[in-house]
Amino acid sequence: MTTTRREAVLEQHDDEALELEPKGWCDDSDATGGFCLLYLSHPKYLFMCLLPEKAMKNQISLSSTESSYSFSTKQQDLPLLDLRTIASATNNFSSENKLGEGGFGPVYKGQLPDGLEIAVKRLSKTSGQGISEFKNEDLLIAKLQHRNLEEEYYKSRAEKLKEDVKQLFVEAFEVLSKLELIDSLMKLGLSNLFEEEIREALDTIASMKNIENLCGVEEDLLYATALYFRLLRQHGYEISPDIFSGFMDEKGRFSTSKYTKIKGVIELYEASHLGLEGENILVKAKALTTKTLKCSVPSSALDSNLITKTVSHALELSAHWRVYWFDVKWHINMYENDRDMNQILFELAKLNFNMVQATLQNDLRGISRWWRNLGLIENLNFTRDRLVESFMCVVGLAFQPKLSNFRKWLTKVIVFILVIDDIYDNYGSLEELQDFTNAVDRWDSKEIHEHSRNCIKLCFQALYDTTNQIAYEIQKEKDWKQWAEFCKALFVETKWYNEGYTPTLQEYLSNAWISSSGTVLAVHSIFSIMNEPTEEMAHFLDKNQDLVYNSSLIIRLCNDLATSAAELERGDVASSILCYMREANVSEEVARNHIKAMISETWTKNNGQCFSRSPLLQSFVNITTNFARVAHSLYQYGDGFGVQDRDTKKTILSLLVEPMSM
Repeated sequence: MTTTRREAVLEQHDDEALELEPKGWCDDSDATGGFCLLYLSHPKYLFMCLLPEKAMKNQISLSSTESSYSFSTKQQDLPLLDLRTIASATNNFSSENKLGEGGFGPVYKGQLPDGLEIAVKRLSKTSGQGISEFKNEDLLIAKLQHRNLEEEYYKSRAEKLKEDVKQLFVEAFEVLSKLELIDSLMKLGLSNLFEEEIREALDTIASMKNIENLCGVEEDLLYATALYFRLLRQHGYEISPDIFSGFMDEKGRFSTSKYTKIKGVIELYEASHLGLEGENILVKAKALTTKTLKCSVPSSALDSNLITKTVSHALELSAHWRVYWFDVKWHINMYENDRDMNQILFELAKLNFNMVQATLQNDLRGISRWWRNLGLIENLNFTRDRLVESFMCVVGLAFQPKLSNFRKWLTKVIVFILVIDDIYDNYGSLEELQDFTNAVDRWDSKEIHEHSRNCIKLCFQALYDTTNQIAYEIQKEKDWKQWAEFCKALFVETKWYNEGYTPTLQEYLSNAWISSSGTVLAVHSIFSIMNEPTEEMAHFLDKNQDLVYNSSLIIRLCNDLATSAAELERGDVASSILCYMREANVSEEVARNHIKAMISETWTKNNGQCFSRSPLLQSFVNITTNFARVAHSLYQYGDGFGVQDRDTKKTILSLLVEPMSM
């Protein structure tokens, strides 16, 4: 039997991700009829099971341990329903109870005698899909459900907790208390729920003429000042780093000797990553705090194990360079052990994470269905099948529940970026790639001549159809021109490789920022989140070209750092590291350090456009800057796309499968 696309998703993450044989399957080799899949909604439980229509005694296994229904003697941990009860609940599978028709067969709604609502999926005898597909289709659905989440109850609880948090704003009289509340909301993934309250609080704080008394304890002054600076700058307020001049000696050197609390050093370290070009005081602050934190990690002088973990986490990657949502679970777990933990924030953070995760799971089910039905991967066995990883990256760009359509469209875009990249890198001949490039440039399949293999034609047609569908759904003009620029850039790299040519670093980067795919992502992002006319959006992109360029450049440089060693060994196409090694006649280590310095410099340039108070601009800025953050996350420990490593798998499980315990 042909492996379905959903099965491939299951197999990608083997035993730690999705179990292929969970408890509760009820199968019978003598059954000759179709199968039913049962879902039940209950304040505490969600059930699923598979039923052979003529299975012995016509009983269904359910995955709850609390039920008024009969128990089987063979499976006493699983309560059972007989088919007669289900038939009665669905009015004998009447047409009035039919919810819809899928590839496997019809789905019926029903209600049990105690009011419990059910939905039954029934495998049609005429379905072209078999029992294996039927199981795998819904195993992912079953796995992507929360043990702790029942929609209406938890929505109601969340609304109550939100009102309690609003009261915390009222009760936070001191400036530092308000700043710490805002900081906690951001770290716990709750800031998008309180945008108005946060803005009002920061407006008040920013209007203060005297910040001398940020806190009452002198040894906390560095911490309070750095937190004040970081939050105001992150939210688009004009604030000068000169507020740190009081922490410098008469020779202009930064010193924290008077302010020994490590939390102040951590906060200054994080604030220093928000520096703009020419802000030398923050350059000095970054150098000093980095050195101080590295020296403090093994020291017994640290306040607690909590602080040790925080220091290590910060040194691994600054918070400003991290994906906001990818870090939320870590912060929630850390917050639980904080002696100043607020129970209201803690409960709401866990609840909100699970509610967002449930939305993401639903999004993933939909996009998985599209990928399976597209059938492209079966014909392109040379390419990477990275649907879940692609979706994870899009979650890094925008996790908010209301942006489901954005995630659907951008996941499709990233999937095609990977497929096309593999065609240029690993499959197509120079002649075929020229045809493909011309076809995308002119948006015409006739440019692909008969000598090109069928895979090339299939890929273009799938790209053509998908792009047109996205354009139709968002009611914008087709954005295929950015696909053309992307393909042209890939073709340039292919020609360099075939000719054995190594460009200068500048020549390489002038092409590589486009081949990084950042421009394709930017155009699709702006079309997805803005409702302005196309002409105005084009003007908007032109005005913010530097932001797109810098984020795209960081994608490319992070990718090169992660993949260069393997590429050097294989003799693959030139990377920034190889170009600099040959141009400057230096070792790989020196070249890698140079590229790391370039990433830091590019972030500083990007910061000049990262902080805006315009809601429309800030949405685009956040998503575009998240391109760079996702690149750091994806390539931090190696090639997160090319190799399905353990770190990428852990991130996927944490974000999309494993809920917070309530």
